[in-house]
Formats: sequence, structure tokens, C-alpha cells
Amino acid sequence: MINAEVTIILVAVCLIGSVVSVFGQWRRSHLTRATAKVVASTAFILTAVVNGAGTTFYGRAILAALIFSWVGDVLLLSARSVFLTAGIAAFLLAHIGFVVAFAFQNIDLAAMGVALVLMTAFGALMLRWLWPHLDGFYKVAVPIYIAAIVLMTSLAAAVSAASGSYIAIIAAVAFTVSDISVARDRFVERSIVNSIWGLPLYFAAQILFAFSVFYFK
Repeated sequence: MINAEVTIILVAVCLIGSVVSVFGQWRRSHLTRATAKVVASTAFILTAVVNGAGTTFYGRAILAALIFSWVGDVLLLSARSVFLTAGIAAFLLAHIGFVVAFAFQNIDLAAMGVALVLMTAFGALMLRWLWPHLDGFYKVAVPIYIAAIVLMTSLAAAVSAASGSYIAIIAAVAFTVSDISVARDRFVERSIVNSIWGLPLYFAAQILFAFSVFYFK
């Protein structure tokens, strides 16, 4: 059963934290931005925990993915290249965690096939867009990351189609779209606009992943 009262508080903390983090970035207050982002990230982990993430294989895989997302959030608070690289690695592991969680659920193979075709086309377009802005290590890291996005979202579609619960695919698509804002900010053009729409969408995706532990075992 969903722990309703605590969950509502944690969701509110997460979403308000995401907005305050954007405000801190706009005001160029690193302390406000960092504190709010860490609080918001911690809230989505706790949302999964209070709703039984530790009691099932699916829940533990989702929880591991959310923890890697938390690590990625902290690392990407820095603009330094070494932290960007580590942040990409953390989020890659988060995507892999979601892949593992979905891979052991019932899967609709037809939906998986359609999703793979659509997501592969999306991934190719995204890579074509980013490629002129990449150099060195990132010409290897970014394609691997995009491949993980493609697989994760395709599996989420297959699991949602098989179960009739669409929380997984909604979360996966929201996460994927939020990745566009991060990629644009880091590789194409730094702008507060990227965070204004991307960060709340990202946190909403993580909350939905956390909720999904109630629906899948």
C-alpha cells in the first residue's frame, strides 16, 4: 500500500526543490542551487524507500538506479570536465539499473520492437545533433549513453504494454526528454532555459520511477 501522507510530503519536497534549484541557478547562488537539488534528489530516493523498494527485486533495482541518479546530480553541480565525466558515468549506471529492473518483468515483444525502432531513430538524430560539439572521450561516452537511453525506454514501453500500467514508459520518456536539456546545456549552449524546463521534468521522472515500485515486483 502506498504510504500516502509521507509520499505527498516527499513529492512536494522534490518538486519544490527542483524549482528552488533553478531559481538558485538563475540568481547565481551555488549554495541555493546545490542544497535544493540535493534535497530534491534525496526526496525521490526516500519516496521509493517508503513505498517498499527494498522488498522486491524490481524495487531494489529501481532504488539502485535512483541512488546513481542522486550521485549524478551531485557531480553535475560542478562545471569541471572531470565531474561531468563522472556524472555521465553515474547516470549511465542509473539507466542500466532501470534496464535491469524492466528486463525481469513481463515484456510485450511487439511493443519492444516498435519502441526500439522509434528510439533508435531518436538516438540517431540526437547523436547527429550533438556530434559536432563532441570531442575526445565524449565521442565514445555520449553514443554509449544514448544507447542506454534507447534500451531503457524501449524496455519501459514493452513492460508498460505487457502490464497495462503506463507509469514506466511515462517516467522513461520524461527522463529521456530531460536528458536533452542536460546535453544542450553541457555541449551546445549553456542557458538557464535548459534548466527551467529540463530539471522539473527530470525530477518528475524520478518520482514516477519511485512510484513504480508499488506497481511492479
